[in-house]
Amino acid sequence: MIRNPTVAGYFYPAEPAELKAMLGDFIDKNAKKEDAVGVLMPHAGYIYSGAVAGAAISRVKFKDTFIIIGPSHSGMGKPFSVMPEGTWRTPLGNVEVDKELAGKIIELSKYAEADFLAHRDEHAVEVQIPFLQYIKPDVKIIPIILGGDSIEAYQEIGHAIAQSLNKLKREAVILASGDMTHYEPAEAAREKDMKAVEAMLELDADELTRRYQHFHITMCAHGPVVTLITAAKELGAKKAELVKYQNSGDSSGDYSSVVGYAGVIFKKGGA
Repeated sequence: MIRNPTVAGYFYPAEPAELKAMLGDFIDKNAKKEDAVGVLMPHAGYIYSGAVAGAAISRVKFKDTFIIIGPSHSGMGKPFSVMPEGTWRTPLGNVEVDKELAGKIIELSKYAEADFLAHRDEHAVEVQIPFLQYIKPDVKIIPIILGGDSIEAYQEIGHAIAQSLNKLKREAVILASGDMTHYEPAEAAREKDMKAVEAMLELDADELTRRYQHFHITMCAHGPVVTLITAAKELGAKKAELVKYQNSGDSSGDYSSVVGYAGVIFKKGGA
């Protein structure tokens, strides 16, 4: 199956030269690289969240495969969907799904299912791929969409990801694709988002969930990050770092109702 781009020309430029130029502005080739198990990147239009996404991915030491976990915006397909094989096309070319690793995750998880429909019109995975291609054109991916609202399922899929990598003696970077607070004044959004980020920096998925619920944090990144933290801790992550935080008002100039964007890396060690 070839999955053609659905938000090229909308979330990011459809012309390769223009897209490369924009990515070149966002990505810092001289940034210190970390042995990152995972990374949180926002998935809005590049003019709004590209600077945060670029800052975060610039800090990651690349591996051959990225497991990209996003929330469902369309509601289509299986509740917890892994695209098991195929090709994703962007203006920068094609990337292949890592069939072996995708199959092992599906095999070991009681929630994750092979599914194509959930990925057909979903932008959460798509917008991350050009960032990866810009740095490593031959990168492979595993697209995962979380459509169900189940903490148990998020954590179980996280365990399955870690177990799959260990059983296959493989390495991958787990990329949680998601934004933070939606449509609140900038000051209020930042206050809520920093409560969530604090839990991320402690690698505490349970506390992140408690704060998400208690403070009514409208972050679509919640499920992907819970899954990421669960897997990352099993894979040896010891710390996390907030690389960059902004909101949509920093681009639009309207701070009365913003969406927050956080770039966080989850790493094994280092400064």
